[in-house]
Amino acid sequence: MHTDLTEPELRAYRSTQQAPADFDAFWAAALDEARAAGGAVAAEPVDTGLATLDVLDVTFPGHRGEPIRAWLRLPRGADGPLPAVVQYVGYGGGRGHALENLLWASAGYAHLQMDTRGQGSGWSRGDTPDSGPAGPQVPGVMTRGITDPHDYYYRRLFTDAVRAVDAVRSLPQVDPARVAVLGQSQGGGTALAAAALLPDLAAVVAHVPFLCDFPRAVVATDAYPFREIADYLAVHRRSEQAVHRTLAYVDGVNFARRARVPARFSVALMDAVVPPSTVYGAYHAYAGPKELDVWRHNGHEAGGPDDDEAALRFLDGLLRPGRRTP
Repeated sequence: MHTDLTEPELRAYRSTQQAPADFDAFWAAALDEARAAGGAVAAEPVDTGLATLDVLDVTFPGHRGEPIRAWLRLPRGADGPLPAVVQYVGYGGGRGHALENLLWASAGYAHLQMDTRGQGSGWSRGDTPDSGPAGPQVPGVMTRGITDPHDYYYRRLFTDAVRAVDAVRSLPQVDPARVAVLGQSQGGGTALAAAALLPDLAAVVAHVPFLCDFPRAVVATDAYPFREIADYLAVHRRSEQAVHRTLAYVDGVNFARRARVPARFSVALMDAVVPPSTVYGAYHAYAGPKELDVWRHNGHEAGGPDDDEAALRFLDGLLRPGRRTP
């Protein structure tokens, strides 16, 4: 069944989320700190047995220069610098196996799949630890450091996401002017953050983006991971103001208002994990050119391969104009 507002209500819905006054300064300081920490990008070839693709095991400096892992997949024998796609992963997952997720390199892109610090054991493997402070939290990462925006988990993850783009642009195989970011669920929310923090990106794809419109999300769904926040507040009853203040710094709605690169969104109206209204909240707030696919009979899987096909057509039109796609 549909899990949220009616379609006319969704089209009319606007988020009440507001950005803190120092939102832009907060993120500028986080990125300045990470870039000042320095660190080298390393890329080591992996023997996968694939005949048409090369895979490299990449390590790049993320938050505070901490090493973050990634896979770089490349079409073998491609001429000249390639357009690139940086992909972020859904909640609980990591960069996975070297032989997974071969679509983008098979389509002719340099494809960097970033590992997700402190996750990567829920449904795909990861290799990057999280250095965040210990403290009271609900299992998962949604409440890790949540009472202080400087300590909050997603400050570190979103900084990693920006530095992943910095890293891929430094590689000789990549055309730095033709880099897009994409992801689904947590990956989609991370991509929206990167699109706002890197205004010279070529495009962003955010399928059923998680981490958007927290004021509505935490009361509109009983599903995890959003439920982690409600569980925390059910125990820490007097922390609601501090928690929502922190969440405002990482809310996809606030990033959407600052992002102007061409964007593709998707939303699923039977999604119990990410309430459709929260996606519409970010979509309506998005400041740049945008398009939205609405999947009326799908849950959190959204459009699946149909989303992939549409994303490929969308990015080809922007990063490789003139190339024929399905």
